[in-house]
Amino acid sequence: MEDNKIPLRLADGSAPMTAEALLDQLRSLGISVPTIDHSPMFTVKDSKAMRVTPGGAGDIKNLFVRNKKGQMWLITCQEDRQIDLKALATALGAGRFSFASHQRLMLYLGVAPGAVSPLALVNDRQRSVTFVIDNALLACGAIYLHPLDNTRTTTMATCDLLDFIAQTGHPAQTITFDSDGVHCNDPFSREAR
Repeated sequence: MEDNKIPLRLADGSAPMTAEALLDQLRSLGISVPTIDHSPMFTVKDSKAMRVTPGGAGDIKNLFVRNKKGQMWLITCQEDRQIDLKALATALGAGRFSFASHQRLMLYLGVAPGAVSPLALVNDRQRSVTFVIDNALLACGAIYLHPLDNTRTTTMATCDLLDFIAQTGHPAQTITFDSDGVHCNDPFSREAR
C-alpha cells in the first residue's frame, strides 16, 4: 500500500507526537538526550553503513509484531541479534508472530517504518502494545535510538529510557537470548482484550 494511504492519526484519533515535542518532554524531565541529525536510516544495514554512534552493545533493532488475536509487541534487542520469531512467540506465550503492517505501526506507535524505537510507545496512549527488551541491553550504559524520526539518533541512558517508558504505561518485560533459546524473564500472561 502506498504511504499516502496510511492514516496520520493514532488509534484514539489523536495526532502522533512529533520528534521535537518528544525531545522537549524528555529534556523537561531532566533526561539528557544528545541527538544527531543524519540521512534517513531504514534498516540495521543502513545504520551500520552510516554509523553515527560509537558502535557496540547499545545499538539496537526493533521489531513490531502481532499475533492472530491482534495483540502487539515491540521487541527491542541488540542490533546483531538473530531472532527466531517462532521461538520468541512461544517464549512470550503469544502463539505465532507476524510483522505488523505499516498502517498498524502508524495507528499504535505513530511512526513510519525505519523510525521504530521504544520512544514510539509514547504514542500508544491506549497501552495496546507490550514492550519487551533484550536482557543484554540492560547492562549497557546507553542506548542509541530514533526519537520518532529516522533522520535522527538520540543517545539515552538505559535507566532513563526504561523509566520513561514505564511512565508511559509500558513497563519493560525482559527476555534472554542464549544457546538454549529464548527465555522470558518476567512471565505474565496477556489475556485477549
